[in-house]
Amino acid sequence: MLKLKDNCKWDLVCPTSMGVRITPAGRLPVHTSRLFEMQATSAESNVLNVSSSLGLNTKVLTAFVKDSPIASFIKAELRFRNISYEGPEVSQGGAWGYRHQFNIADSGFGSRGPRVWNDRSGEVGRTLKAADFDLDRLFVTEGVRILHLSGLVCALSHETSTFCLEVAKAAKASGTLISFDLNYRASFWKGREEELSSIFSQIAGISDILIGNEEDFQLALGLKGPEAGGKALGQKTAQFKDMIGEVKKRYPNASVYATTLREVVSANEHNWGALLLSGDSWYEESPRPIQVMDRIGGGDGFVGGLLYAILAGKEEEDWIKMGWATGVLATTVLTDYCTPADEEQIWSVYQGNARVKR
Repeated sequence: MLKLKDNCKWDLVCPTSMGVRITPAGRLPVHTSRLFEMQATSAESNVLNVSSSLGLNTKVLTAFVKDSPIASFIKAELRFRNISYEGPEVSQGGAWGYRHQFNIADSGFGSRGPRVWNDRSGEVGRTLKAADFDLDRLFVTEGVRILHLSGLVCALSHETSTFCLEVAKAAKASGTLISFDLNYRASFWKGREEELSSIFSQIAGISDILIGNEEDFQLALGLKGPEAGGKALGQKTAQFKDMIGEVKKRYPNASVYATTLREVVSANEHNWGALLLSGDSWYEESPRPIQVMDRIGGGDGFVGGLLYAILAGKEEEDWIKMGWATGVLATTVLTDYCTPADEEQIWSVYQGNARVKR
């Protein structure tokens, strides 16, 4: 049973490494494009965007390059999205020094799948450490209801791995709930498998909410599960439930476990579903067809809606429904985060009601 703290300044806080995403206009491939749109991005700030859009108090813990125009752009976008920020200003150190990451991605179309190119050399977020923040002020004096951690930040560098573990321990000691989205990336783990397995296992061991996609639990926690991919995930529900049951046995501190289910028909049509276990109660959204403008950020949207529903005090059965719908909502826009106008819009998406609202 989840028990949220009362009288907290912050509803949802997450460590992150902010950067920018540039996307070709007109859904063109990157290599043939001349015009690009730019947005501030990170998987973790994408998660916050649901709660920040609906009036909750959110904050990212991050690092900025001092006097950088890209850092100024990122801060302005976070303010626009009602997301507070805190973190050190790190000197660039010359032309070959620190910078914010670039995420270069197209949306794909039809049988041409999206392609993502991450340019993260010299990324300032890789320097994050606990000493950069007053964790006692954050978790004890101000108070945080949920700390959300992502496997992307945990695996970014040795420094961020240690940072995430120390932040998680500080949150746990203060009574803050911990959400952990495993977010496995093979390129981040290469050559660090033993170190990251230990870090991920320690954070999972003190988390209250554990989240993955079709393969995160297997790859990040070393568990056996159904094969990801293909067009029959909806027929493997029992296998996914068995996998989550094994996660629960290994990491019993958590009381909520969730996974998304995605079948790709084309770049513009997916079958989208989810599973959630809370206590001993299962909730299921079988994969159903959705139309996709840009798939990037759909998983973050799911997590964002799930955590918003928990923070807003919704019934357990609605947690997965809101997560499913905000995941869909994220795929209907070209940003990699969704900005729901209100809860009614989320429920209209869930119900399949696309009629005009006047």
